[in-house]
Amino acid sequence: MYRSGGHLAHDQVSDEVVTRIQRRVLQGMGLIVLHSGHRSKLFQRLMGTSCDLKWREDAKRELLWVVNPAHPITQGIGEYIDLRPEEMYGEFFDIPAPEELVFISWFEGGEVFRSGCAYTRGLGKIFYFRPGHEAYPTYYHKQILRVIANAVRWAASAHGAARPSATQRHSQRFDHKLK
Repeated sequence: MYRSGGHLAHDQVSDEVVTRIQRRVLQGMGLIVLHSGHRSKLFQRLMGTSCDLKWREDAKRELLWVVNPAHPITQGIGEYIDLRPEEMYGEFFDIPAPEELVFISWFEGGEVFRSGCAYTRGLGKIFYFRPGHEAYPTYYHKQILRVIANAVRWAASAHGAARPSATQRHSQRFDHKLK
């Protein structure tokens, strides 16, 4: 799971670390990106876009609508999740069209946002989930915790993440020593 507490620290993650995590995602490791993780180097690289969006910290109401009730990530969730207070994210969100749109948010100011987006990259599954802010109790909300748990189960590969063979691991260690 990737939630950068991070609006201020995204640039401190080395390109080498981003490349290693990206490689694991492409090999089959699942990735959950929460809230401001959309600005991470990793998510931007996997999406191939800036991932820019509109936002406003106004502590108002959000209705997080389930738009794909058959998706495993929505299991045990009703028609919507009511969050108060919450930070507003708005469109345009510069991401590729999701392979599966799972949630759309409506905010009290009238904005809407694609808040639950599912992708595959290589053999890996990626789920971006927008709710969450360090100043609000979002991650204590029972339904939000359920969505995150469901997303973890969904993103886990049916056969487990592809693990490098012993030869590949040895080769990677050797290559690293040469640099």
